[in-house]
Amino acid sequence: MLKAQVKSHTVSRRPRRLRLSPNSRRLVRETQLTPDDLIQPLFARYGHDQKRPIASMPGQFQFSVDNLKDEAKAIADLGIPAVILFGIPRHKDWCGSENFSADGIVPRAIGVIKEAAPDLVVISDMCFCEYTEHGHCGIVNSPDNRHFNPRLPLGYLLNDPTLELLGRASVTHAEAGADIIAPSGMIDGMVSAIRRALDGNGLEHVALLSYATKFASAFYGPFREAAESSPEFGDRHQYQLDPANAREALKEAELDIDEGADILMVKPALSSLDILNQLRQTTNLPLAAYQVSGEYSMICAAAGNGWLDQRETALESLTAIKRAGADMIVSYFSKSAARWLA
Repeated sequence: MLKAQVKSHTVSRRPRRLRLSPNSRRLVRETQLTPDDLIQPLFARYGHDQKRPIASMPGQFQFSVDNLKDEAKAIADLGIPAVILFGIPRHKDWCGSENFSADGIVPRAIGVIKEAAPDLVVISDMCFCEYTEHGHCGIVNSPDNRHFNPRLPLGYLLNDPTLELLGRASVTHAEAGADIIAPSGMIDGMVSAIRRALDGNGLEHVALLSYATKFASAFYGPFREAAESSPEFGDRHQYQLDPANAREALKEAELDIDEGADILMVKPALSSLDILNQLRQTTNLPLAAYQVSGEYSMICAAAGNGWLDQRETALESLTAIKRAGADMIVSYFSKSAARWLA
């Protein structure tokens, strides 16, 4: 009787058979993370021979332009195909004028990177928060500037005047050698405005990677130290997405597709995996995801306290982002991940 009971409960389907050894697991692995998937962020600043540590982001630095030469070579040698570039200007003003200066920090940095590693794809983050004295992503409504509209609230980000500046700065960065322009301010119409500006200046070969679904996230905190871009007043909820809204995020992506985006970005990555996966089901455009500063710093902090293994956690998180549908991942772990994967 006992034998009959045992036989009736025999397990015939055993998925664990294919998990027995490392090589068995490799054979059936569905998601393969490689250096080809990675984009390394870079922060460029003025000065000479500087590599300033970013306190809230261990292992990350602000580089003076001259030091970007060796950094670009090191990134390329790791097999990472692209960098995304953020500039820290010498001067900030109401309209972020250094962002569209041909002699600005980003055009200078692009030139050095392209000279050092010609095949490295350079993505220029296109926003004004680093360049404006108020820290917002464009021109804000104020009696102090010529775009003042008394019918609008003070501090309101003025959409269409900002579009004009985005187009102008995008042309400047593209002429300096940027391969991809990445508008990140969630300004209505930013993709079409930049596309028109680029095409109208003979730069139709330059691609657009739109931060199509960028949430107003608490995970951006360490980045604001890295880019020196904290807003002087208020926050960015009036133009970035409410983290509670999935349908609105998909609508934003649809608009950017219609306006001519070549790649769509989801940011932040780990708290938006559902959005990333839904977009993967609905569009054939390449998808990028940004593993943002807070996600990076949390893992580093926990590892620093001995609470988890940094390498295993970082690779697991990057794999999850790719599994959800990302074709490329912007991550501060890119250099480390490329070494680990090798």
